[in-house]
Amino acid sequence: MAPISKECDFLVIGGGSGGLACARRASGQWGAKTIAVESNRLGGTCVNVGCVPKKVTWNAAAIAETLHEAAAYGFNIKETGPFDFKTFKHKRDDYVKRLNGIYERNLEKDHVEYLHGRAHLLNKNEVEVVLHNGSKEIIRAKKILLATGGHPNIPNTPGAELGITSDGFFDLETLPKRVALVGAGYIAVEMAGMFHHLGSETHLFIRHETFLRTFDPVIQETIIKEYERQGLHIHRNSSQSKIEKKDDKWMTMHYTDKNSPNGSTLDIDCLLWAIGRSPEVEDLGLDKAGVNQDQKGHIIADDYQNTNIENIYSLGDVCGKIELTPVAIAAGRQLANRLFGGPEFKNAKLDYTNIPSVVFAHPEVGSIGMTEQEARDTFGDENVKIYKTDFTAMYYAMMPPEAKAPTAYKVICTGEEEKVVGLHILGSGSAEMLQGFGVAVKMGARKRDFDSCVAIHPTSAEELVTLK
Repeated sequence: MAPISKECDFLVIGGGSGGLACARRASGQWGAKTIAVESNRLGGTCVNVGCVPKKVTWNAAAIAETLHEAAAYGFNIKETGPFDFKTFKHKRDDYVKRLNGIYERNLEKDHVEYLHGRAHLLNKNEVEVVLHNGSKEIIRAKKILLATGGHPNIPNTPGAELGITSDGFFDLETLPKRVALVGAGYIAVEMAGMFHHLGSETHLFIRHETFLRTFDPVIQETIIKEYERQGLHIHRNSSQSKIEKKDDKWMTMHYTDKNSPNGSTLDIDCLLWAIGRSPEVEDLGLDKAGVNQDQKGHIIADDYQNTNIENIYSLGDVCGKIELTPVAIAAGRQLANRLFGGPEFKNAKLDYTNIPSVVFAHPEVGSIGMTEQEARDTFGDENVKIYKTDFTAMYYAMMPPEAKAPTAYKVICTGEEEKVVGLHILGSGSAEMLQGFGVAVKMGARKRDFDSCVAIHPTSAEELVTLK
């Protein structure tokens, strides 16, 4: 074995949002000697192949949607050419590269040593890092954080390799003419909406009757109807038997669905698998350090991010708890506070309850707290009261009935105090709206607190403080 080449107080394996937030807090604020290791680009999934380029693409799709709707307001807009996807793609890439540079400069500013390489645990205190130039270093660390994130899954369907995943979505140089997406989670729903509004014929294959099945029924039922109204092709109760290459650009999907139980085919020039993600642990060496994993391979960590091995911690997608970037960032900062911030932070940890989340669909979806069924299971039917409304936002007042998108809100309350334990919203502006209402729910707001706030008129959000 090579001799120890570096020693540190804190070694962070994984340069995604959670790992970097933890490393910077540990070093920049608390002075711990910290090394961060990342084998790919700094920023992890979110910055490179997730939230950031996704939201840029969603913005483009939203602009396309607005251009289409502008005629209802009297605008006569004539496009002189098709959407220049290639130019858009390269500008988006440039933006991500700028962020990569900002992340690296931030590490320097906070005195975190950055190693570009692949880390492998040798034991509970030592790690081998294979650097990008092929050389190796052995690092001994007093404490180690495992924040390696995850990667998309590909099924074992014959020909599945002809498709791409959400990672490959951001490598596309041209917009597909006809795309099939397989999956029912937020990634599939978001990307289906973006493909559709940017001009691709879009087919979404789901295994059951609805998608976003972990969300409240008001979300599931409303969004699937809206996607069908917009013209997306939803294939319910579907499965894929094989994918065959047709020529250099096209392939044929063999499938069954609700309308074709005996089987059918679809010729497509892009197939995107969005069937879930797995933890990035394959060569991490968890067995050598004795770190426990669950049945899906996720690292088991408690609410304080402790693994079963003393001085080894884990957070973010690799733990499979709540796979959202801000969750990993918040957990990372709290962990750094607890490990290096002194006695006043000895119990610091992230509160994993009432975490807001948003789906950048068309329209947007926002959710915080319990679904209606979760509330009824927890508190009993007699202790749950539901307030809900659905309406057409004023934005659509100038449009014909067939062009109007829905807005739907639900507030779930419990007990005599009518404490708000769940809030679910769908409609334009829901993402920005939820952040403020999320604060209220996190503070333990009651229905009467919502009622006591004077409405802002005319807005969609005012419906949430005027519910009867």
